Amino acid sequence: MSLDTVVEDIRDEARARAEEIRAEADSEAEEILAEAKADAEQIREDHEQEVEREIEQKREQALSSAKLEAKQSRLEARRDILQDVRAEVETAIAELEDGREELTRALLDDAATEFDDDATVRVYGRAADEELLESILDEYDGFEYADAYDCLGGVVAESEQSRVRVKNTFDSVLEEVWEDNLREISERLFEDQ
Repeated sequence: MSLDTVVEDIRDEARARAEEIRAEADSEAEEILAEAKADAEQIREDHEQEVEREIEQKREQALSSAKLEAKQSRLEARRDILQDVRAEVETAIAELEDGREELTRALLDDAATEFDDDATVRVYGRAADEELLESILDEYDGFEYADAYDCLGGVVAESEQSRVRVKNTFDSVLEEVWEDNLREISERLFEDQ
């Protein structure tokens, strides 16, 4: 065996080994590249899912906010309508002619039960009802018209001897009836909604 043959054998062996290393490196590079592609795909899918979740969450928040805003607007509109109805009722009561004397008498009779028979009672009422109150009070001993009171009608009666003050105005009756029946009033007004 000559030296040239040995050199050639070493070269062939080195080439074969280099080819083997290159094949292993190519195979390893392909594996790394495939893993990197798979990782990149997984990262992309995870990111897309996160973006979809964020979009869905923002959509839900916007929808919830819009529903709340609509509900608040609807409640404000209902409150405005109820206030308008209440104002109309107050106007109707203030302008009430038929039955005003009867209602005023009933409220005064109810207030009178709170005072002793010998008490001096001052009665206040709506300025426009002064004549009506004075004519009714002529029938009550110890009762006298004192002054105007800002109300829709009815009476406010007080006595210093017994330190009692009774407020039997149309306003106070309306307030009580309104509060007791607000749910029913609201349901009747908004039953179709």
